[in-house]
Amino acid sequence: MSSFLQADPVQADLVCFNPSCRASYAITEVLYNCPKCGGLLEARYSNLHPDPTELKRLFRDRRASNVPLDASGVWRYRELFPFLDDYRHVVTLREGQTPLLDSPLAAKFGGLDRITFKHQGFNPTGSFKDNGMTCGAAQARRLGMKRVACVSTGNTSASMAAYAAAGGLEALIFLPHGNISFGKLSQALEYGAKTLEVEANFDQILALVRILAEKLGIYLLNSVNPFRIEGQKSIMFEMLDQRDWQVPDWVVLPGGNLGNTSAFGKALREAWEIGLIDRLPRLAVVQAEGASPFYDLFHTGKFNTVENPETLATAIRIGDPVSWPKALHEVRTTNGVVEKVTEQEIADAKAQIGRAGIGCEPASAATLAGIRKLAAAGVIDPGADVVAVLTGNVLKDSDYIYKYHTDKLEAPGGVKIRSTFGNRSIVVPNDPDRIEKLLS
Repeated sequence: MSSFLQADPVQADLVCFNPSCRASYAITEVLYNCPKCGGLLEARYSNLHPDPTELKRLFRDRRASNVPLDASGVWRYRELFPFLDDYRHVVTLREGQTPLLDSPLAAKFGGLDRITFKHQGFNPTGSFKDNGMTCGAAQARRLGMKRVACVSTGNTSASMAAYAAAGGLEALIFLPHGNISFGKLSQALEYGAKTLEVEANFDQILALVRILAEKLGIYLLNSVNPFRIEGQKSIMFEMLDQRDWQVPDWVVLPGGNLGNTSAFGKALREAWEIGLIDRLPRLAVVQAEGASPFYDLFHTGKFNTVENPETLATAIRIGDPVSWPKALHEVRTTNGVVEKVTEQEIADAKAQIGRAGIGCEPASAATLAGIRKLAAAGVIDPGADVVAVLTGNVLKDSDYIYKYHTDKLEAPGGVKIRSTFGNRSIVVPNDPDRIEKLLS
């Protein structure tokens, strides 16, 4: 870290997230859970005391730099996750740098005066996963790993495959057979990953891969990896930087494996602790009704896995989210909430985001569906300053879009989803007079 930002060097280690344990380990150990108690691990930085004013100026100056690290919307904020001893292992595809987009149409639908979308679909592989994967891949290379693996219903596999290819690593992808968007699978295949379709659900496959990773010396890059979380913190840093460090009232995001919830909360806490912001926004996490164990935990105090999670929003079709202890802590710390929405609510919200000229994948639309529900219940005030995170690009699930607009979309179990805001194409004859009459 630059001397004018901080006089003394920062020390990094891995620490158990379990408050009754808090065992610490070297930052270079290949660990995903605490060997003592099995708790989740997180990166911890001792003696991190930069000058917040100078830090903000440095981040802003880097926007005009062509240095690869500075041109990344992740590594631009590297002083806030200094786990690397140097940056020669970094693999960057100029990730981050995603826009804030206002939408009066979506705001009206959601019951708000204004809404701003932080659209992670503008990333190199089309999702927020790139923010975390650049850090995970850097740590893999630092540790001398040759192979990396993930379990994925789509976005993680696409991202890991790209960063592995760019970094000279072999990518091994495990996915549920028949439960993946072809738009996402095609990315992994194109980037050269070895792909295995397993006849099991996401949570069962993750348990399988963790066994294989330990036996074969493969580095796991699912969100249980603490360095993935460090990279995803940059989404909040960049959002705050784009707002001149003015804190919104709410940050709303979809909830699947809950890595983003964990990362966002950690980022906001750390930004507040070093003086970059003067308060914390409230987090609102929105899950699909058929895959909502975190919603149940938040409202009942009991965590039960969903054995067969069901939702067309494949990116959040997860019944046993590994990051739930971290996510619960972050939601409670920010006085946040957890909501769940139906397949119909997701589909209609997605159509409204599309009508706004923005577009997103189905899981992203859970944010607007949740905002509409929370605003109607009086939880979110209509005049609140709300940032909603869209996690993936509109082309990630193109089959979903076509079926919705042609009134052919069905939820799990064959339940018909109404094409409330459908936009069906019109077949016309090769006859200018008849087309003119149609368009008049």
